[in-house]
Amino acid sequence: MYDLEEQESIDALKHFWNQYGRLVITAAVAFVVGVAGIQGWNYWTRTQAERASALFGRLEEAERKSDLNEMRRLGAELIDKYPRSAYGPMAALVLAKTNYLNADRAGAAKQLQWAVDHAGDEDLRALARLRLAGVLLDDKKYDEALRLLETKTSDAFVAPYADLRGDVLAAQGKAAEARAAYRQALDKIAAGDPLRNVIQVKLDALGPGK
Repeated sequence: MYDLEEQESIDALKHFWNQYGRLVITAAVAFVVGVAGIQGWNYWTRTQAERASALFGRLEEAERKSDLNEMRRLGAELIDKYPRSAYGPMAALVLAKTNYLNADRAGAAKQLQWAVDHAGDEDLRALARLRLAGVLLDDKKYDEALRLLETKTSDAFVAPYADLRGDVLAAQGKAAEARAAYRQALDKIAAGDPLRNVIQVKLDALGPGK
């Protein structure tokens, strides 16, 4: 037999369960489903990354073998199936390089623009933007190239952006502005970087200016 205190505790528990039991069960189920959902999402994300990494490895192997058809097939698959991973934009950069080397500047520009629009990593996006500006320079689309190069970027890209901006301005016949861009590039580039000599030659070729 229960004593009075135990009976009161049991009655209180029954009252609580009658009033809140369904809510407790719902909360417990929601917690279990939430945990399972998080674990499922983590598993799916990890699996997707592994598959994308394996595909990119095959793309690099195809590039080493200069197998253009295989490169384009694998690159397209990475872009279509894994656009939100780092490997999608990286594949776009590889395809852009391949297109450019095979005289398909329009194809290269398209891939690079895709990488600019979809890369989650800012440095990867900055690299795609830099290469796209170079393609636009080749196509004499100077204003479009300059607009890309005016984008604020990390310190690692300040010198390359300034150098290419100098090339665009020089192509436009804007010698004074080109000199300023080359000087900015020299100010930002490391002392031992071999690109310093190239920039200096371009700066010297413009003359001393006023």
